[in-house]
Amino acid sequence: MIAGYRDGVDKPVPRSAVLGALVHQIEMQDAVNQIIAAAHEERPLGVSALAVHGVMESVDDSELRYRINDLELVVPDGQPVRWALNWLYGAGLAERVYGPDLMANVCERAAAEGLPVYLFGSSEATLEKLRTRLALRYPGLKLAGSHASRFRQATVAEQREDLERIRASTARIVFVGLGCPRQEVWTYENRLEISLPVTAVGAAFDYLAGTTKQPAAWMQRRGLEWLHRLVKEPRRLWRRYLVLNPRYLMLLTLFRLGLLRVEPESGMRPVEPLRPG
Repeated sequence: MIAGYRDGVDKPVPRSAVLGALVHQIEMQDAVNQIIAAAHEERPLGVSALAVHGVMESVDDSELRYRINDLELVVPDGQPVRWALNWLYGAGLAERVYGPDLMANVCERAAAEGLPVYLFGSSEATLEKLRTRLALRYPGLKLAGSHASRFRQATVAEQREDLERIRASTARIVFVGLGCPRQEVWTYENRLEISLPVTAVGAAFDYLAGTTKQPAAWMQRRGLEWLHRLVKEPRRLWRRYLVLNPRYLMLLTLFRLGLLRVEPESGMRPVEPLRPG
């Protein structure tokens, strides 16, 4: 177990390895408090809401593992990640820190405390709906700006323009919705340059915009969100869920039995920066 980012009171938040990816044993309210505190202080805070997909991508990609483990706050987005923390380390987490709920809770606090937010990623059509819905749901929320994904690597000049635009805005919190693992890479590469909390929230843009229907609460509680998404997008997601999920369970079992080790320190520092955009 590795001590992680402090909870803002008097003790460190434990950060434990789930197949080499270091995830904080943290509940929703503490995670929200971390982000809001960083926003007020205008300091960098790289946040990832990590699910099974991200964990397994980091198993196969040592550079991604390094990037994730270098972020300041990694929360258990997926129920199977929360279950792993409880099973392997006795974390006692009652709930996961679900990306869409994390974004919603941060937006609620940001609206109340006058902290403008910036939206980076997804399509312009989704962003338009997201901006409208956020404004209706959180009347006091200030939207400092937004930028749709290019769905390709950005050039050096484009990346520089993106960062300058964010820095020139009034933003105090940046939400990133590029999809895993591109959003984790973007957060790792840019949060120090922006010097603000940058939060990678996965499908939150689509869910909060209403362009994608969220699974029923009972499915979420039982860790069946993957099944809901697989039924909706089988051609795009079949490998993620039908291959990675069983492999995740198998590797976790081997880890529990002491037959497998994936050391967090085995992550390889990236040689070349990437520019997902």
